[in-house]
Amino acid sequence: MLTIYSSDHHLHHGVELKDGVISDSFEAPQRAETVLARVKASGLGDVISPRSFDRSCYAEAHSRRYVDFLAGAWDEWSATGRTCQALPLVWPVRSMPSNASLPEFIDGKLGLFSMDAGAPINAGTWAAVSSSANSALTGAEVIASGARSAFALCRPPGHHAGREYMGGYCYLNNAAIAAQHVIRSGAKRVAVLDVDFHHGNGTQDIFYDRSDVLFVSIHGEPSVSYPYFSGYADERGIGYGAGFNLNLPLPKGTLWSTYDEALGQACSAIRKHAPDVLVVSLGVDTFEHDPISHFRLRTQDYSRIGETLQRLNIRTLFVMEGGYMVDEIGINAVNVLLGFDGRA
Repeated sequence: MLTIYSSDHHLHHGVELKDGVISDSFEAPQRAETVLARVKASGLGDVISPRSFDRSCYAEAHSRRYVDFLAGAWDEWSATGRTCQALPLVWPVRSMPSNASLPEFIDGKLGLFSMDAGAPINAGTWAAVSSSANSALTGAEVIASGARSAFALCRPPGHHAGREYMGGYCYLNNAAIAAQHVIRSGAKRVAVLDVDFHHGNGTQDIFYDRSDVLFVSIHGEPSVSYPYFSGYADERGIGYGAGFNLNLPLPKGTLWSTYDEALGQACSAIRKHAPDVLVVSLGVDTFEHDPISHFRLRTQDYSRIGETLQRLNIRTLFVMEGGYMVDEIGINAVNVLLGFDGRA
């Protein structure tokens, strides 16, 4: 299996507001390096650098004004004389009358385009997030050209980034951008399966009114799990997308037996959709020792996930998302890929 990876991810290492304290983000460069080391040690396949893509490719999943904001945010922030990382300080809550208008000042823009204080912007953020999206786009082109599978080792991750917002360590939605690119390349239907512990709220937001992209997410029960305000089972899509959004929330302490049942439901829905391509948002923060999640999957369970997905017999692009137990993230992520390749 081909892996697409860019060292530009090192240009971004953020902070986050968590538990009332500003601290270094759990989403650190070591995550991608640990996965890359395991890819090489396991003999998974060749590793290549991503192609460069115009930012208009990102705007196929996001709005153009949001992409333009991301590209210029650091320059606007630093022009005020501030050298610290940029974080929002105000959000347009539901009762505010002008919660969609674009402010002129950077502090207002940060609030408009953020869902939380977990996606800071610094001098290297745009280069890192665009290279991450380019990795997913390169993977999409590999799949569109006929390859059975590929792995986009994206960092920063993307599945919390919606059409017009960043959050949860995510800026550009790599999986959604890849899915849209596959459709533009000729696919009629695509499925996106999100196996990250946290609900892929951003991906749901982007495809919620569409029938050509089925979105399925297996995740922690949102009443007690981030992002809290999406991921409930009754969120089924709207308009043309009604019935093409499937959320499978699971309780704290979920073990493999329960997870496997949900994965079976997800696969049944994917088979019914009959996609030309499957995009997997590959988060491994479902691991029993992950520091910010509360499922109880074990290392051997990730091979089973890959084996289950292989039986779908669909061309598949894996896109790296979360996983914060750094010592194990490489083993667990690559176990999925080896399981898919029949080499577990």
